[in-house]
Amino acid sequence: MPLTFEAVKNSEAVNTYIRRADETLLALGYTEHSVAHVTKCAVTAARILRETGHSEDIQQLAAVAAYMHDIGNVINRTGHAQSGALMAFDLLRGVGATPDEIGTVVAAIGHHDEGTAFPVNDVTAALILADKTDVRRTRVRNRDTITFDIHDRVNYAVQKADLQINVPAGEIALHLTIDTQICSISEYFEIFLSRMILCRRAAERLKLKFGLVINGQGMM
Repeated sequence: MPLTFEAVKNSEAVNTYIRRADETLLALGYTEHSVAHVTKCAVTAARILRETGHSEDIQQLAAVAAYMHDIGNVINRTGHAQSGALMAFDLLRGVGATPDEIGTVVAAIGHHDEGTAFPVNDVTAALILADKTDVRRTRVRNRDTITFDIHDRVNYAVQKADLQINVPAGEIALHLTIDTQICSISEYFEIFLSRMILCRRAAERLKLKFGLVINGQGMM
């Protein structure tokens, strides 16, 4: 049977590594990377491929890759994409995934992080878009940090985020509502410009144009 998101989501081992990876990032002072983040990424990645006309099997692989993409943080933040891909290789064999399915998923995980990212296949492109557009206030763990941590300040300033896909127009756009009393638009770009450029490349892989709209103004 084809690999399903449900099988991976119900894996005790996978969920344990997600929790432990998030504990590591909490200790390091990073924003939330818990089950909430990876589940949102899984749903979004599958939706992107569904709306762009991909098969149900490919949608499932995208959801699986998105759900598992951050497990490498349990080892170390540095190189977590590559270590996570190696962990996923073993975990997916444990749930009966085929070599072809494993190859697609580990390629996506191994290429999702900014430093070494590239949309090598459509599943990777969907994962990149889902991961990099998950910007929201609830990912900030400690409101006190927004005064000195620009990453937390930018996330906390986002009041609403909506990833809109318009296939007939050939567009996928992230619409953000930002409280500019907390974070200026220039600060958003200071932190997220490289991520938005990566989203543009991922969108191009899916034959779409990526757009960024902040407070009703088109930025990209």
